[in-house]
Amino acid sequence: MSQSSAQIAEVADSLLRIEMELRQIGVWESEAPPPEAFHSTQPFCIDTLEFTQWLQFVFVARLKILIEADHPLPSVSGIAPMAEEHFRGRSEPGEGLIRELEVMDQLLSGQS
Repeated sequence: MSQSSAQIAEVADSLLRIEMELRQIGVWESEAPPPEAFHSTQPFCIDTLEFTQWLQFVFVARLKILIEADHPLPSVSGIAPMAEEHFRGRSEPGEGLIRELEVMDQLLSGQS
């Protein structure tokens, strides 16, 4: 299925809202982790990065590159459940970020 410019614009807007949520809860970082942290073979680099670092430096960064280069976006996404697990029992509020990730999951999976 081809991606419409409207879908791409919605994904770009969703990326901005995800970034705003990360900043709002105080987990946006000004410097990237060391390069070796990205060499993980685990899903979400769970053994080398915090989930919020993975969101910022892998997910958001890669989707921005795909959009800017006019490459196809992923056709499946299921990140919101991982966010729910990450924020379970933590002090920082993650509800807004989880909602935005649910929107992104729906957009990328064609359920919008």
